[in-house]
Parts: sequence; C-alpha cells; structure tokens
Amino acid sequence: MIDPFGRHITYLRLSVTDRCDLRCTYCMAEKMTFLPRKDLLTLEELDRLATCFIEKGVKKLRITGGEPLVRKNIIRLFNNLGRHVKSGALEELTLTTNGTQLKHFADDLFKAGVRRINVSIDSLDLDDYKRITRGGNLPDVLEGIQAAIDVGLEVKLNCVALKNDNVEMIEEMMVWAHARNCTMTLIEVMPLGDVGADRLDQYIPLTDIKDKLQKKYTLTAMAKRTGGPSRYMHVKETGGEIGFITPLTQNFCEGCNRVRVTCTGKLYMCLGHGDAADLRQVMRQEQTIGGHDALAQAGALIQNHEMSFDNGLLKAAIDEAITRKPKAHDFKIEKSNQRPALARHMSMTGG
Repeated sequence: MIDPFGRHITYLRLSVTDRCDLRCTYCMAEKMTFLPRKDLLTLEELDRLATCFIEKGVKKLRITGGEPLVRKNIIRLFNNLGRHVKSGALEELTLTTNGTQLKHFADDLFKAGVRRINVSIDSLDLDDYKRITRGGNLPDVLEGIQAAIDVGLEVKLNCVALKNDNVEMIEEMMVWAHARNCTMTLIEVMPLGDVGADRLDQYIPLTDIKDKLQKKYTLTAMAKRTGGPSRYMHVKETGGEIGFITPLTQNFCEGCNRVRVTCTGKLYMCLGHGDAADLRQVMRQEQTIGGHDALAQAGALIQNHEMSFDNGLLKAAIDEAITRKPKAHDFKIEKSNQRPALARHMSMTGG
C-alpha cells in the first residue's frame, strides 16, 4: 500500500474495544457512553481484517483500545494473530495497554508471540495517578509492568506530559524506567474529544521538558525507529532511552507509515482527520459461507484457520481509502480555539 505522497503503509493500529477501566483526564470524559457490543467487530472479523492488511504489506500490528485487555477472550485473538509472526509474514505483534490487567495476561501474551508492549502510565505518585486516571490503582499497574518484565517482554512506558499534573514527576519516572531497562516516551496532549478539561491548561511543549532534562542529563539523538512517530535520545547518565512524540511542536507526518482501524471497522488514514472508510460494512457484505451468515460459523472455522473469503471488496475498499490519506494532520492548540480538533475521543480511534 502506497499513499498519494509515496509513503509505504506498513503499520496498522487495530482497536478491539472503546471501553476502558480508567478515565484518564486527557483521553475521555468522566462519564462516557460506550458503544453497544453489537456494533463492535467480532474477534473473527478482527482476525480477518488484520490478516487482509498483512497480506497487503503490513509488517507491524499494534492492538489498541480503549483498553484491549478488558475485551472478553482477547487472548484468543492474540493466539490467532500469532500465526503470522510464526510464518514471518508479520514482523511484530504488539499492544498498547494501561497495565491494569497486565499481571493476569503477560505470560499469555508472550506465548502468543508478543515480544514488546507499551504501557501508559502518567505518574508514580499514588494520589496523582488516581487523580489523572480518575480512580486508577497504581500498584496494579506496577505489578503488571513487573510481570511483563519477568516473562521477557520488552516494556516501553508512555507518559502524556500534562502541564499542571505530572511535569515535575517526569525526571523521576525516566530514572525509574531506565533502572528497569524500560524505554520511556513522552507524548504531547492531542486535541481529540471533549474530556471536560481545557486543552490549553493541559498542554506543555515537549521542547520545554527536553530543555529542562538537558540541563542535568546528556541527551544524544539516536537513529532508532520502532515504526511509530517517536524520536529517541540516549541518556548517558542512566544508560536508557527517552522518546518524544510531538504532534504539535514538531510535525512528524512526512514519514507516516500508519493507518488506524477502530473497533467498529472504521479505517482512519490519519489520526488528525475525520475522513474514514467503513470496512465493517464491506466485510459483512462478503461474509457468507455457502449461502449462510458467516457470523454463525466463524468461531470454529477461524480457530482452525479454515475460514476463506474472497476479500476482493475489502481489499478494494482499503486501496481506495489509502488514496485519500492526507499529507499531514491539522492538530493545533491555541488560545483562540481551545475546542478539540476532532469530536471523537482517542479511546474511540485507538491509541
């Protein structure tokens, strides 16, 4: 898949649910209305969709949410998708998680073929973490991170920089992460969805944080890339790595190789635009086996990898959508316009 600007699309972020067991202040409103379960893609449809993208050249697949580990029977999906890692068709199967359920699933994820995960964590202070997540229990997450490390998963910690919430904690978090051989990545607030907070109050440019860190630490730019937008620096004093994702202060769209599919099958070619293709509708047009509704038979067939679809319409829909991928996003946060750039929440789109 090649977009209109010559960029090869090799990275799919696939959301499996919009639900989450946290309510982070920068991600969603305190009182959320989640999608009816009937609107979600089934695990079989998620497998079929991911497989189609892999056949079209996707080499990295990240499972996202919401919180993916709250989806019922989610390990079944990971086990099925792991076949593409074993065959060599997929270079990496990974996920982004808030870590609350990780202690229960770390071993299963490793057995399924996952080798690297991202854990979202925005403070190491019990009270601050509880406030930012609106009720989250930090020890659960720390136990999950340790469980992941213990089974051999490479862990990267994602931290959204919040001007009045965790900026003073970032240095401590970096040192804590590096002491456990974890990379840490900082992310600027993205203006997605109405979360009940003023975006300008939350936002701090990562250039400010980098400048502050460089007064105490020796940061050296690295050529390392993991397929996403993060730009990494080596920290001499800790021996670890810190990444910066800067959608607002330093646009990273030129090398974008990513698309996102929501848990309802909407393909978004750009996180910062509203244009989408409805792949669920296309799949369900093709989803018949011998004249019967495939949903009734899909479970047993997909488990044995016996399900077969032509996928012609699906692949054509994906190809058409890729021709509409824009050159860059339109994110901005400014005093004259503090409303979200887009109405949909990050939990709806997928991290």
